[in-house]
Amino acid sequence: MSHYRALERMYVNGPINEFFRPSIHIEAGAAVIRMAVTPAMHHAAHAAHGAAYFKMLDDAAFFAVQSRVEDVFVLTASFTIYLVAPVAEGEMVANGRVVHESKRLFLAESTVQVDGRIVARGNGSFMRSSVRLNEQIGYRRDSTP
Repeated sequence: MSHYRALERMYVNGPINEFFRPSIHIEAGAAVIRMAVTPAMHHAAHAAHGAAYFKMLDDAAFFAVQSRVEDVFVLTASFTIYLVAPVAEGEMVANGRVVHESKRLFLAESTVQVDGRIVARGNGSFMRSSVRLNEQIGYRRDSTP
């Protein structure tokens, strides 16, 4: 669907992702994000900083929700994370999915796995903003099929 591809382009071209270099795949009510853990993401104890976990969890849940909203940008209203295990290397894979949606409120859950082992969990609430999805924020649908 062109909405999902436009969201994927918007995500990977976000300035923050110049550092993290993730990839994303979006479907209806779901998103998968992949990111290699690098030493630049480590804290002093040589494992990935919590910021990397949070980014993966929030982004996966956020884009699962955003897949359901085609007119405006959604916002994370609250987000809770549970760090289960440290990660020093490998590929983090975040899976997000919408678990509830109403006119004004969306709830989504996400997990991060490394080598098939869950290393973090998260859940959050999301709401519609007044920011339109358009080219000014990097959202552009292709006119080709």
